[in-house]
Amino acid sequence: MSMVGIGEFSRLSRLSPKALRLYDELGLLVPARVDADNGYRWYAVTQLDRARMVASLRRVGVPLARIRAILALDPEAAAEEIRAYWADAEADHAAQRVLVGRLVDHLHGKKAAMYEVTVRDIPERRLLSLVSRVNQDELEPMTRELFIHRLRGGGVPRVEGTAGAPFTIYHGEVSEDSDGPVEWCWPVPDDQAAEIAAGFPDLTLRTEPAHQEAFVRQETPGPWVAGSQVEVAVGALFAWASEHDRHPNGGVRGVLVPDPARQGTGPYVEFALSLR
Repeated sequence: MSMVGIGEFSRLSRLSPKALRLYDELGLLVPARVDADNGYRWYAVTQLDRARMVASLRRVGVPLARIRAILALDPEAAAEEIRAYWADAEADHAAQRVLVGRLVDHLHGKKAAMYEVTVRDIPERRLLSLVSRVNQDELEPMTRELFIHRLRGGGVPRVEGTAGAPFTIYHGEVSEDSDGPVEWCWPVPDDQAAEIAAGFPDLTLRTEPAHQEAFVRQETPGPWVAGSQVEVAVGALFAWASEHDRHPNGGVRGVLVPDPARQGTGPYVEFALSLR
């Protein structure tokens, strides 16, 4: 196996030694050998393809956590994940245009067009919840792990209807710079709540009182919505609440509402505000 030092590998891959050290720490591009005496990194020439893949994905803005997930897939699945990322990115760019337009209209004293905001009644319910601080890059992996792998994958039953849809509460801003906190909530049947909670000692079982909530629906397929889309929807909700003299109670909610007609594309994403 042909080996080169980090300097030569940096030249061949066009990745700086600083980037190579970072990717090593994150497990994205681990050297083939590290000298036990001086810690010097050696790379196999065959690792160049992986290095160029990482560089290309970073160039189009793929977060490091998502790159790690992509690299773990077989080529066909990785290609599908990259296509899905770019579809999300294009939706985000479209939402950014809308957001910029709203900001400009606001500064010019114009009233922006509103989302269609609807109000619904939510009954008292029992929730399994987890609160943690995460930034934007960590939000999707954390949601997948808890909702898809642990709870749904573990066969945890759900309450029927929209009131049984899993949701997140953003108690603070979530972005590259701000880490929430975020609360993940999974409604469970009252008569099984204590038994289910016993199997997840790291989660909290709590009761949420009956309330009304205002919501808007995103038409983007699948459960993941780009940050700019969130900002536009949330702005519409708060504008509606102010105009109708309704007072939000707590943070913005992202509700994953299942729809049998959308097989293969995942649930609808709805953004909601609990109302006093």
